[in-house]
Amino acid sequence: MFNSGCSGDTDLRVPVTSTQYAIKKLGATVKTPWTHWNSQGEVGGYVVEYQNLTFATVRGAGHFVPSYQPARALDLFSSFLNGRFIS
Repeated sequence: MFNSGCSGDTDLRVPVTSTQYAIKKLGATVKTPWTHWNSQGEVGGYVVEYQNLTFATVRGAGHFVPSYQPARALDLFSSFLNGRFIS
C-alpha cells in the first residue's frame, strides 16, 4: 500500500510542523530521510519516506497547493499516481 501526503510550506491552516508531529505520533519508521525534490529545474520542496507513507512539502504553496503552485502540484500528484518516490 502506498500512501502519500503533502503540505504547502507556507500553509498556515495546517502547518508542516503539525503534520510532522502527527506522523511522529504514528511511530512511523523513516525509510528514506528528508531530501529535496525538483520541479522544472528548481527545488519543488522536500520529501521524506516512511515504511508505508511518503510526506512531501511544496515550496511556495499555501493550504490549497494546486492553486499556489500548479506545476509543482502536478509533478507531485503524477509521481503518486505512478507509484514512485518523487525526486
